[in-house]
Amino acid sequence: QVQLVESGGGLVQAGGSLRLSCAASGRTASRYTMGWFRQAPGKEREPVAVIGWSDGRTYYADSVKDRFTISRDNAKNTVYLQMNSLKPEDTAVYYCAARTSWLIRREVNEYDYWGQGTQVTVSS
Repeated sequence: QVQLVESGGGLVQAGGSLRLSCAASGRTASRYTMGWFRQAPGKEREPVAVIGWSDGRTYYADSVKDRFTISRDNAKNTVYLQMNSLKPEDTAVYYCAARTSWLIRREVNEYDYWGQGTQVTVSS
């Protein structure tokens, strides 16, 4: 069992930055593939960024490439999402998720554990 707790969301103006954190607890949490997903009102949950547990392999959605950076600190069992140059279309609830496999996947249904989500609102 893995518990995930996100933090760092908030209200920011367009062009600003936020850093989200996801603290994972539970057995071997540092050995899971970790992902950030987001869900805007009336839309389906979508992948934002994913990071493998050992070699730092990453995946980014095209909409956030060159603006967002995912990283992890396995010693702290924490995953981060640095979000720069934020746009109003980035407004959503952001969820941290863990996958009990070293294979990187971006599909929502491939993830086994989810956090409660943190709201990110970008004003124009």
